[in-house]
Amino acid sequence: MSSGFVRKGVVQISEVANGLIDPVLARRAGINTMLLGSWDEIVGVDFAECTRPERITWPRRASEMSGEDGGYQPGVLTVACEGARALFFTHQQGEVIQRINGFFGFPAIRQMKIVQKPVTPQSRHKPKPKPLTGEAARHLDELVEGIEGDALRDALKRLGTAVLGAKTKRRQSF
Repeated sequence: MSSGFVRKGVVQISEVANGLIDPVLARRAGINTMLLGSWDEIVGVDFAECTRPERITWPRRASEMSGEDGGYQPGVLTVACEGARALFFTHQQGEVIQRINGFFGFPAIRQMKIVQKPVTPQSRHKPKPKPLTGEAARHLDELVEGIEGDALRDALKRLGTAVLGAKTKRRQSF
């Protein structure tokens, strides 16, 4: 008897998202979400935060022009790497290529092209929600009244302010 339970018609959102994103990534960059999702394990903790795969460039075969099958050729992986870490990453690229090819299960990559550029996304400052007034503020105070921990109570008040403020904003826009 199987231990897994599958409900008919239920699909995980990640499967739907990957199904939509993978064809676009493959067409534009030659990579897939599986590689992006496993990148941290492939490159290890030393390079997970400072590198990002950008694209795989597959070589054009002369046989494509003539219509003959010239066989498969591995591609070039372009990797963005931050600043001085690029030098250290260059020294590890042989091992990283082996790991990537092991991930794919065939020799997909023959070399890497390392491009120095920022990798970590710039944090965008989100404005704080406006404080609640009137009945909404009183209701939120009643909800968090029995919570003993100051830090938890403050966090729940911030969450409540954001949620109730968004509901109020939506009602006003209709």
